Amino acid sequence: MISAIISGDIIAYTSLNKKDRDLFDNKILTLKEVLEKEYSAFVRLIKGDYIECYIPETEKVLRATLIIKSFIKSIAKEITKNYEINDERVSLFKKYGIRLAIGIGELSRLYIDKGIIDGDAIYFSGRLLNKQTTSDKNKASIKNTLFLQTYSPDLTNEFIPLLNLIDEIINRNTGKQSEIIYYKLLGFDEKTIAKKIRRYQSTVNQHSTSAGWNAIEKAVLRFEKVIKEKI
Repeated sequence: MISAIISGDIIAYTSLNKKDRDLFDNKILTLKEVLEKEYSAFVRLIKGDYIECYIPETEKVLRATLIIKSFIKSIAKEITKNYEINDERVSLFKKYGIRLAIGIGELSRLYIDKGIIDGDAIYFSGRLLNKQTTSDKNKASIKNTLFLQTYSPDLTNEFIPLLNLIDEIINRNTGKQSEIIYYKLLGFDEKTIAKKIRRYQSTVNQHSTSAGWNAIEKAVLRFEKVIKEKI
């Protein structure tokens, strides 16, 4: 069974004070509920700063990954509002939020009720993430935050450049732009988003355009089409 797993590592989580870690943890529970409702996902939070997510509809894994990324960036400003502007570690959290690795491959064991996931998909995503987090944690430099490995080297190589471009776009977005991208990825129209964030619809449209939504949407739709055809 070809399946999709997302592994995520919150950037600079331990640099937040306890109060802000608690605030962050509460907000992540909201995201967990959204993923479970919209994608029937199995989401588990490990040690506060690590996320694992099984997405039953494999082709939806990139969309779910970007939902996680955009959500965390959208709340980062509130979480970090009381920190010094020159705090490099917290600045990394505010800019990047989270590293996310997608693994697409066979799962030899999947027992959601027992919390057991085993197989290539989870090995792929976990190993990709470990490569990024075993380096010097005091090093204030991050090049990429989105990673992918699939059962097919050709398929992986086809989408890595696309992920790198999306990564660059999303990491440049502000918190408000990220919030709008989050809702767009969930399928809300601009009128509904405007009501949710208490802004004019024209403002939502402007933010959406400047946040690169057109490029993100095309990339996600292309990914979904190809993955659905391949598996």
